[in-house]
Amino acid sequence: MFLRPRPVRLETERIVLRLPAHGDFHAWTSLRQASRAFLTPWEPVWSPDHLSRKSFVNRVYWAARASRGGTALPLFVLRRDGVLLGAITLDNIRRGPAQSGTIGYWIGQDFARQGYMREAIGALVHHAFTALDLSRIEAACLPENAASRGVLEKSGFKYEGVAQSYLQIDGRWRNHVLYANLRSDRRGRTDAR
Repeated sequence: MFLRPRPVRLETERIVLRLPAHGDFHAWTSLRQASRAFLTPWEPVWSPDHLSRKSFVNRVYWAARASRGGTALPLFVLRRDGVLLGAITLDNIRRGPAQSGTIGYWIGQDFARQGYMREAIGALVHHAFTALDLSRIEAACLPENAASRGVLEKSGFKYEGVAQSYLQIDGRWRNHVLYANLRSDRRGRTDAR
């Protein structure tokens, strides 16, 4: 008998992380639209149909396929009362000798700087290291994004360098600072062998 794996649901004291569902369309569209000016400096340019139902339906189907296939884990971040706060994705999951992945995230303007994303990153990194058996989680952000750099550093990520022209953000190729969190991090220790 073939059993389909249960969808991932991660819970912390204040939040729930789960795959997006069709019923999230209005909450997602409202939050993205209300936070547009806040998010624009840090994201790729939105396509003309970014907030359309069709685009959202495609996002939901992609999230389910990617999760089942083990290539990505795109999760919505919700407060325990069901309010959508933002999203976090573990993407580019690489197996074999790499055992790594990359996280990306966004949060609605009204929920920024309240510790929600730090909680979400902690839950997803723990899941990646334990349930998914990954060894390395990478992240990148714009050098001037002090909030994102701060949340990564408070979440155990360490600065590794700069990637030139890493991503197109707000319509321009931009350098990014690179961070990583290692399951067995020995960086900075003097007893390394």
